[in-house]
Amino acid sequence: MPTTSEKRCLFCQRDERATPLVVLTYGGESLHICPQHLPLLIHDPQRLIGVLPGAERLEPAEHHD
Repeated sequence: MPTTSEKRCLFCQRDERATPLVVLTYGGESLHICPQHLPLLIHDPQRLIGVLPGAERLEPAEHHD
C-alpha cells in the first residue's frame, strides 16, 4: 500500500497528476481512489480484496432501481 505522502488510486495506482483523486478515511488511514474506480468501492468492494485491507467485510450498496 502506498505511504500517505504518495497520493495514488488504491486500485490502479495512478497519481494525482494523472487523474483526480477522492480522499477517503478507512481504518484510521487516509486513502485515495480515482473517479473511475470509486464505483468499485460502492458496488463491487469484493474486487478490492488484497488492495484495501478489510475489503472482504464490505457489502455492496443495494440498488433501488
